[in-house]
Amino acid sequence: MRIACAVEYDGAVFCGWQRQQNAPSVQACVEQALARVADHPVTVGCAGRTDTGVHATWQIIHFDTEARRSERSWLLGANSHLPREVRMVRVQQVDETFHARFCAQARSYRYVILNREVPSALLRRRTTWERRPLDVARMQQAGAYLLGEHDFSSFRAVACQAKSPVRTVQHLTLKRSDELIYLDVRANTFLHHMVRNIAGALISVGCGDRPVEWVGEVLAHRDRTRGGVTAPADGLYLVGVRYPAQFGIAAGGRLPVFG
Repeated sequence: MRIACAVEYDGAVFCGWQRQQNAPSVQACVEQALARVADHPVTVGCAGRTDTGVHATWQIIHFDTEARRSERSWLLGANSHLPREVRMVRVQQVDETFHARFCAQARSYRYVILNREVPSALLRRRTTWERRPLDVARMQQAGAYLLGEHDFSSFRAVACQAKSPVRTVQHLTLKRSDELIYLDVRANTFLHHMVRNIAGALISVGCGDRPVEWVGEVLAHRDRTRGGVTAPADGLYLVGVRYPAQFGIAAGGRLPVFG
């Protein structure tokens, strides 16, 4: 039997999603909790491996099991064995052809910027602080260069192992709510550090360090050294994964909103 789950987590206390030998990972916590409920070892696959410090409101995973449990039992049982920074928010049985990563049609991320003169004592690990005033209209104009299918070599980490740098950005918007700026971006899939590099470039435009058209020039150069600073992980959330309707999996969870 194959089970799919939506997982929410605070990435600030983990080395990232992927299991590591000498550091706490979200994957290890989830597998250990599910194994307690299943009464056998469990290995999970995920929609997208998040980095150190990156959060999720809707990470989708799947695993196979011979244990017969109700969806409610999986949900409550797993949560009883998870640390408070990780929660299973939805569980459902799925067709055996479902794969959290390979069946995904698109992923959505939200990047949250606290834009004020002083940092926050309460949101320091939930948002990225930027002291300089940011012009959201300029950031939106710059982000338009990234829509569509492009070679995103200028926005991938040096250590990125993806075979191709070509990705399709389907949606990219920015909006301000008082002292907070929300960057929402959806693509078929993402390169390593791609969203954080996009955020870093748009912040450079928003504060006036770079002109709007600079983002288009960076994209065209296909050279990471021209792409500017990688924004911190603190403000980044995986918030949705889209699958074919046949699997019956909701596309997203609750968006992180503060204030």
